[in-house]
Amino acid sequence: MPMPVETLRQHLVDAFPDAEIAIEDLAGDGDHYRARIVSGAFAGLSRVKQHQLVYAALKGQMGGELHALALETSAPQTAQGT
Repeated sequence: MPMPVETLRQHLVDAFPDAEIAIEDLAGDGDHYRARIVSGAFAGLSRVKQHQLVYAALKGQMGGELHALALETSAPQTAQGT
């Protein structure tokens, strides 16, 4: 059974409450999504570690209810010198 976008969004909001999250259903089937997540939780982490945090937030549903998730993760840009 596919994962509704609302469920995916809730998992991400629960794990990254400060995040800016954009989700796109790539195939219109609730099984293939692209998520762009900008969160302070990613500061100083490698891309691999960032993605591991996202997969952990999905609580084992990746590969089951959620077949494919293309990820773009980053920390917020910080203001440079004022």
